[in-house]
Order: sequence, then structure tokens, then C-alpha cells
Amino acid sequence: MSATATSKRRVTAKDKLLEAALTLIRQKGYSATTVDDLCAAAGVTKGAFFHHFDSKEALGVAAAEFWSEMTGGLFAGAPYHEPADPLERFLAYIDFRLEILEGELHEFTCLVGTMAQEVYGQSEAITRACGDSITGHAQTLEADIRAAMTDRGMKADWTPKSLALHTQAVLQGAFILAKATGDADIARDMVSHLRRYVEILFSQQKSKGDTR
Repeated sequence: MSATATSKRRVTAKDKLLEAALTLIRQKGYSATTVDDLCAAAGVTKGAFFHHFDSKEALGVAAAEFWSEMTGGLFAGAPYHEPADPLERFLAYIDFRLEILEGELHEFTCLVGTMAQEVYGQSEAITRACGDSITGHAQTLEADIRAAMTDRGMKADWTPKSLALHTQAVLQGAFILAKATGDADIARDMVSHLRRYVEILFSQQKSKGDTR
């Protein structure tokens, strides 16, 4: 999934470094990506790097926030918001996640998921920024899940928040399996299973509670 900035404002050295971080960290990992690597990819000096970031950790935090900004714009404008029925919107979201599993593995895997696994126990600041990004995105799904439950009169032992977070757990796990095997089709299979799970979850609840 491409997360390149599309703003027409002048691209600064900071922008270039952040965009380089999105690419390199997904390709090589956070630890293996050096400040020199970032400067070379961005075409800026090391002096420019330290003008904008006090440390590589600060760059990691900023990269997680930049990722949220870029992907947030992508998802906000995606066509899955169009269906009138909230369950159909939620399923269309999953379909959209499947559609964007294209290109090389590093191009569609998640920056914040990659960093969260790698820096756990090493950088509280980056871990927190990555967690905020993942849970923040999950929160954007809760309203449609809640509305779908209300429309169907569902009384469940799970919450919109838990299902929204479950979708992210499946997606992050799909990325890990794809990286571990070098096979993008595994990720596609996992997302397809997620869709089937959601369909079954709502159909079972409807069959139990729907008296219409």
C-alpha cells in the first residue's frame, strides 16, 4: 500500500526523510535502517536529519504518525464508505484491504505493525505511537459495526471495539505470515477468511435474534 504524500505544498527535507522511512523500514526493518540509509534515500544531508529529528527514535515516532496521516487519507477517501447498509460498508472495508494487497511484500505490509514487533521492549515511545496508529484505525470501523448490530437487533457477548481490533489482529498476522513465507497469497487467504468470519458472525446472530 502506497503512502506517499500527495499535498501540493513544497516537499521539505523532513517530508523526504519520512517518506524514505516508510519505504526503508518496511523493506529492511527499523533496526537495520540507519540514519545514513535514510539520508541517502531522501537525498538530504545528515545535518538535515538532525535538524528535524533529535534521534533515530524520534524519527520512528514521527514515521508512525506520518503513516497514520497518509493511510488515514487513503481510507477516508476509499469507496468502501459508499454502501447504505453498515454491514455492507464493513464488508466492503475488508474487500478493500484485500484489493490493496498488491506489489512486493514491503509495499503492502504495515509500517507500524513492523515497528511495533521489532521495538517492543526497546522503545516505549515508538511502541506507543504504533499502538495509537493501529487502534486509531480500528476505531474508524466501530461506528459501522455498532450500526450493523443495531440494525439487526443483535445482543452479543462481544463489542464493536473488540471486533474492530480483531480485524487489525488478522491483518497484522496476515502480514507476518506473508513475510515469514514470502508468499503474498497467504495474506490474501487470511483476509478472505476474515470476510467469511464476519459474514457468519452476523448471519448467526440474525438467525438467533431476528423475529421479522
